Parts: sequence; structure tokens; C-alpha cells
Amino acid sequence: MANLTNGYGHTESFVKIPTVKFTKLFINGEFVDSVSGKTFETVDPRTEEVIAEIAEANKEDVDIAVKAAREAFDFGPWPRMPGAERAKIMLKWAELIEQNVEEIAALDTIDGGKLFSWCKAVDVPEACNILRYYAGSADKIHGDVFKTSRNLHLYSLMEPVGVVGHIIPWNFPTVMFFAKVSPALAAGCTMVIKPAEQTPLSSLFYAHLAKLAGIPDGVINVVLGFGSTAGAAISSHMDIDAVSFTGSTETGRKIMQAAALSNLKPVSLELGGKSPVLIFDDADVDKAVDLALFGILHNKGEICVAFSRVFVQEGIYDEFEKKVVEKAKTWVVGDPFDPKVQQGPQTSKEQFDKILSYIEHGKSEGASLLTGGKPVGNKGYYVEPTIFANVKEDLLIAQEEIFGPVMVLSKFKTTEDAIKKANSSKYGLAAGIVTKNLDIANTVSRSIRAGIIWINCFFAFDIDCPFGGYKMSGFGRDYGLEALHKYLQVKSVATPIYNSPWL
Repeated sequence: MANLTNGYGHTESFVKIPTVKFTKLFINGEFVDSVSGKTFETVDPRTEEVIAEIAEANKEDVDIAVKAAREAFDFGPWPRMPGAERAKIMLKWAELIEQNVEEIAALDTIDGGKLFSWCKAVDVPEACNILRYYAGSADKIHGDVFKTSRNLHLYSLMEPVGVVGHIIPWNFPTVMFFAKVSPALAAGCTMVIKPAEQTPLSSLFYAHLAKLAGIPDGVINVVLGFGSTAGAAISSHMDIDAVSFTGSTETGRKIMQAAALSNLKPVSLELGGKSPVLIFDDADVDKAVDLALFGILHNKGEICVAFSRVFVQEGIYDEFEKKVVEKAKTWVVGDPFDPKVQQGPQTSKEQFDKILSYIEHGKSEGASLLTGGKPVGNKGYYVEPTIFANVKEDLLIAQEEIFGPVMVLSKFKTTEDAIKKANSSKYGLAAGIVTKNLDIANTVSRSIRAGIIWINCFFAFDIDCPFGGYKMSGFGRDYGLEALHKYLQVKSVATPIYNSPWL
């Protein structure tokens, strides 16, 4: 089984756990209780203990937040100030986040079980980078002037779409917060943000820092609560102009339906995945093992682009299987504050139970369990790194998104066979290719129907590179200028020209 550290109950020896400062809704620049006075618990997945009671928003609270955002958009300074002024405030926000990196990283660790070292070194700095990238674009939003065939002066304007609803997932609460909020801010939009009920703490801290940075009241509003109430209210609200969502395909369907039945607001959906990685005979087996294992165990498998389907060509399959199992058994699972730990707890009891249920399905349907498959320890939501082999393509574990540390391992014969297997999924978010052959890399990367293809790498994102899915993995793009443009509308303006010497 995986190695288990004995860091339980001794987190203070690694880092000082901060006191939770913010637990209320953030509306119109103030932290407020919910209208109903209801709260819900946010739980530490390391210990299964309650961290704090969080104000629970319902439709009435969403209405109040939307009204504040609408006032800020229709009458406030944010959409009307020059882009360069918006940029200054966004840059100040990034500075404040950097000054609080330790506290923010610790919040995401106690709330979501994420590795503290990763949050501190990657997630929070990435948030600052995203803010700065879109701050740099805020004063470069412009339309076009058209050369017409008639006596007209025709030009276009790029205008902010209005009030945006952002619904944030629980697996990357910091990065996804800023992947959505930053381009919308740069465009001049105002917004209502609903973080996942499992991981609300860092979003509230960011709202606090936004106020300190000078973002006007009503521009950013954070409502806390559940998808069936607060999330549904955002999706169906007649005064929200667009919705951006990252999460499950099932919830994405509901958001699309609510948007269609309300005011036909545009939606952007980054949904589930069952991403394949194809490892060819010419690959360096040791490097391929490292890549495939990181691809499924990074962030304890709670990642939409995880390499959950691993296809290995017949010539190296046996060697690969032996080495990947050996390495998985050495993977260190434990307290995510411990710098030696490679995998923390699953984010919630619900997700923990779901993963174990999928593992039982795999065993009962005849797949070969090579390693793992059990909880780790007696406290916390820890799951062993798990590898299945001899998995038929129609099995549940080969088709459904597990969202946990569970690898499904299979072999293939030819390049054509590999492409067919890779595409035999309703999802199309990401894929990997491991080969030294440029022809294979080019052919396969153009043949797989997925939004991003990684050749001899994994998790190779860049702020300037758009990211999103094919098929049931959704539509719309985060990152890059494509993300900025989804928060803008094009308006064309025509003026007649009389007696002009030229057109």
C-alpha cells in the first residue's frame, strides 16, 4: 500500500494554521449574514472536524447580490473608468495577495486537502499572474473600423457583457476563482461569485483583499451555499447577463437549461473529463511511468484533466505495468502540510465515498486491481493510489469520471488502435502522448478530439493559452484572450457619409 505519514494532529510542527477570519456573504463591499440566518459547516478533510460555520445563501441573498452588481454596472465607476485605471487596481490586488500567500495557501489546505507546498509555490502565485495578465489587457480592448462599399462610416465597439455569474469548483478554488474573475474585471463587468460549498474560505479572503485594493463596492459579490439553491438562483436569474461554470457535466446541463429558460444568457462550461494518455513503444519507460503517475495522482486525482485512462503499446506494456505499480506503492499519502507528502485527503466525505464506490465497481466488473483500492488511516478522507488493469472499454471505471487517484491501465497495438481507444469517450477535455517520434506526435495530436493535447508532458498550462473542452467536456475557453472576449459584446455603429470625396 501507499506510504502514510504520521503527521495527523501535528500540523503545527509544519506550519501555523491561521484563524478563519471571514465566514459571511460578501455583498456590496460588506460581509453580511444570510437573510435566513442559516449556516453550513465547512469540514477539514484531514481530520473530519468542522473548521467553521459559513453563511448559507439562498435565492433572496442572490437577488440582493445581483442588485448590487447591477447597480455597480449600470451606475458605478468600474465599467466607465479607463482600462488603465482598472489595471492599476487589479495590480494592487495581486500585490496584496502576494503579501498574504502563507495564510491563503493554508486556507486552501485545511478546506480542500490540497498540498500546502503546492498552494504556496504554484496556485497562489498563479492567481497573481492571472490577475496581472488580464490587467495588462484592460486598456487594449477595442473594436474595428470597416472599409465599406456604401456611403457609411462603420465601426465596432467591444463592450462589457454586464453582470456575470461565476460558479467555481472545489478542486482548484484559488486558480479557478481568478481564471474567471480576472478577465471579467478587465472587461469592465461586475459579478456574483459562488465558490463551491466544500471550499469557500479562500474566496472570502480574496473578496476582503479586493476591497482593500480599491475595487468599488458591488463589483465583486461572493455568495456561499449549495448548487441547488444559490447556484440555481444564479443560473436562472433574469438580471445576470452571462454565466461561467467549471464543474460536472451533470450540473453543466442544469445551468444550460436554466439559462435557456430564463433570459437566454450565454454560458461558458468547462466540464468533466476522462483524459487518455497514449504511451508508445519508443517512449522512455521510466519517464513515462513518472508522467502517467503524476497525471493521475496530482491533486489526489481531483482534477478534470487527470490521465485517468492510460494506454500503453504492447511492446513495453509489461515493463510499464511492473514499474508503475512499484512506484505507486511508494507514493506518500498523509497530512498535506507535511512537505514530504505527495497526496493529501480527498476534499470531502462525499467524494471519498464516491471514489471507493467506483473502486468496488471495478473489482465487481472483473478488472484486475494491481495496487491500492482502500482507505488510508483511520481519520480523514485518504485513499490509496489505485491501479486497475485488464479493463474493458465498456466498464464503468473506463467511462465515468472518478475524480480520484484511480488509474485505468490498458494496452494497444497500433497507432490507429490507440486513437480509436482515446476517442471512445463522451468527454474531450485533454489527452497526452508519450513518444519520441514526431510523426506519431503530429498524427495523434490532430486525431484526438480534445481541447488540449500534451506531448511528453502534463499539466502544461499557460495564461496566454486558451483551455476548454470538446464534446461533453463543455464549450467556451478560460485563459488567453478568448477568455477576455467571452465577457465582451460586439456593437456595430453606422453613420451615413454625405458628399465625401472618398470612402
